[in-house]
Amino acid sequence: MTNPEQSYQHRDALSKFEIPNTKIETNQNCEILNSKLWDFVLQISCLFRISIFLFRIFNTTVQRVVLVPILAIFIFSSCSQPMDRPYSLERVGPARVVQLYVDGFEQLSLNQKIFAYYLSRSALAARDIAIDQHHRYALEIRDLIEGVVTHPAGIPDTVYQAILTYTKLFWINNGPYDNITSRKFVVGCSPDEFRAALLKALETGADIGHTTSTLDEALNRLNPFLFDPSVEPMMTNKTPGEDWIKGSGVNFYTHDLTQREVEQFIRSGRQKNGLNSKLVKERGKIVEKVYRAGGNGVEPGLYAEDLEASIFYLEKAIPYASGPAQKETLRRLIRYFRTGDLRDFRDYNIQWVADTSTVDMIHGFIEVYLDPMGLKAEFESSVYWSDQQLSKAIRDIGAEAQYFEDRMPWDNKYKKQGIKPLAASFVNIMFSSGGTGPVSPIGINLPNEQLIREQYGSKSVVLNNIVDAANKSGGEVLLNEFANDRSEIELQKKYGTLADNMHTALHEVLGHASGKTMVAGDPATYLPGYYSTLEEGRADLIALWHIWDDKLIELGAIPDKDVARQMYNAYVRNALLLQLRRIPHGDQIEEDHMKNRQMIANYILKNSDALSMEQRDGKTFVRVANYDTMREMVGKLLAEVMRIKAEGDLAAARNLVDTYGLKIDTRLRDQVLERIRHLDVASYNAYVMPEYEAVTDASGNITDVRVTYPMDLTKQMLEFSAITKQAKQQAAVTLTKN
Repeated sequence: MTNPEQSYQHRDALSKFEIPNTKIETNQNCEILNSKLWDFVLQISCLFRISIFLFRIFNTTVQRVVLVPILAIFIFSSCSQPMDRPYSLERVGPARVVQLYVDGFEQLSLNQKIFAYYLSRSALAARDIAIDQHHRYALEIRDLIEGVVTHPAGIPDTVYQAILTYTKLFWINNGPYDNITSRKFVVGCSPDEFRAALLKALETGADIGHTTSTLDEALNRLNPFLFDPSVEPMMTNKTPGEDWIKGSGVNFYTHDLTQREVEQFIRSGRQKNGLNSKLVKERGKIVEKVYRAGGNGVEPGLYAEDLEASIFYLEKAIPYASGPAQKETLRRLIRYFRTGDLRDFRDYNIQWVADTSTVDMIHGFIEVYLDPMGLKAEFESSVYWSDQQLSKAIRDIGAEAQYFEDRMPWDNKYKKQGIKPLAASFVNIMFSSGGTGPVSPIGINLPNEQLIREQYGSKSVVLNNIVDAANKSGGEVLLNEFANDRSEIELQKKYGTLADNMHTALHEVLGHASGKTMVAGDPATYLPGYYSTLEEGRADLIALWHIWDDKLIELGAIPDKDVARQMYNAYVRNALLLQLRRIPHGDQIEEDHMKNRQMIANYILKNSDALSMEQRDGKTFVRVANYDTMREMVGKLLAEVMRIKAEGDLAAARNLVDTYGLKIDTRLRDQVLERIRHLDVASYNAYVMPEYEAVTDASGNITDVRVTYPMDLTKQMLEFSAITKQAKQQAAVTLTKN
């Protein structure tokens, strides 16, 4: 087996390689200048806030002197980064490309750095799994477009730029569909121009996965998908009345299956690995293909090479784990990757929940948002370390989990008893891939299995440096355009970051881990296609419900109820207006988080006088007319959503989501798009990851791990593809020997 540093040496060689064409460039100068100016403003703002903060400490009660320092963590953490570094790198269609930083990495111990280094390599080695899951042609398409991007000589500039833009969108979204809208994007040149560019790349030495003689056959198959917007237009389609399997491009089911066939197969009990498998039709019968590396008497399955490559680095990481508990966590994960057995996955999750190591990892087949049936999981991986000081506030909340559970607005029979303190942390992401990178969530609560949550607990993490980078790359233009009045703007400036952090913390720490179900097994199986929307909505509602509880002030998590008012203002503004910019086409929402937000806000709007939609100068604004009434409606809806989950009431789930969350007002959407057209506001961020280099002595021992920031999406993605390809080739040799 090859020395693990060799693939990094290959990456270093690539980093010195200059693509021989000035067409690969980013319009960074203006973006970086704006970012520097924004950072300077933030520094001045920090000094002002610190002054006010200290003044308040010395002009209040002894109790406040003890409690308020928790808030200082949020204030000082935003002032500690360098002033002159860039965040926003470039704009690609709906996405803004942002550099992610890992402040504090240098303070980790050498063992922790080496451990994180190997985990990041493991995450990178398996990234192609998520790309393949997004569409059956995705990896083949990537070979074609990366061949053009790396060999641009002789290709007309307009054609090259069209292919480069498509390639960047592909990289950002891990495939040919937009993460947020689920809609396909197409190549912006003609099929003939695309073919000519591929032939020119072949002439200049590109490896596109095809020879000249086989290229036309491949393009005859791929071109309808690449150029026709009507061919497989949605990655995940949950339109009522349509065939969700036939209408979805996602690669969890072969294209010859129907929703009826899949549902019958699931009901028959023949599906044993719903989370980590693909359903295929062979000789007229449905067969379940399990994701597994194999070994130790187990036959390899799907993604065997990818998983074997990932396992290689997990095994390298074990000696540097924090102790016996974390070493056992990795061994159980490796066993699961080899067998694909969900019983092994359960054993791993039980061990992982109890592991409180500073450097940690989420790794494997986790979230089911992409599956129209809501059962099969996308690969994702996030390596992070916990900021112990910053985590104190949400850990105090987690320690009071039983208090908050007892005050849930739902029926007592759905309330848990004997809740253990919930593990919760603010963490800094070191590396993410698959379902968590380049596009990243801001908070995660795992495991997803309800029985493990109830019996063993869960972990909740808020991704601190992701939130920080998002805030520093975005500015305030949307707030100034869409806030109802000046008081809302001032309230957001005062408490916006704190309210956002509290929403994420309450959503993750109290939301997903709460409640007791009455159905046997996983409630998701009773609510196919609707469970993820409802569960995300339930967690949002819990945050909106508990933000008003005096316990949060007592704990020092918030200073006063203005934080709750800010949370309500921002939530409805986003749900009813701002998120519409992410749906430039069509009249319905597919992404579960967006759907749940609209469901909540629309339910309150249409069933009470708590919210008001107002028109001024041809523009629509939303206002919370009565905070008390809105909270009452939050409690009413939360009780119903909990009942639906607990009882597995599919009819009620369908009625609630389809009535309030599915369809959008296209006229309002068009107004929102027009209002932001001149603002250059991205719909979402994609993060360029930090990169890590192992520093070795003459004997090959790692003496340090150096972090660098590439500031270039194109360079990083091409390096990642080369590293992943080499890792899989090495894994194939290992599998052959075994």
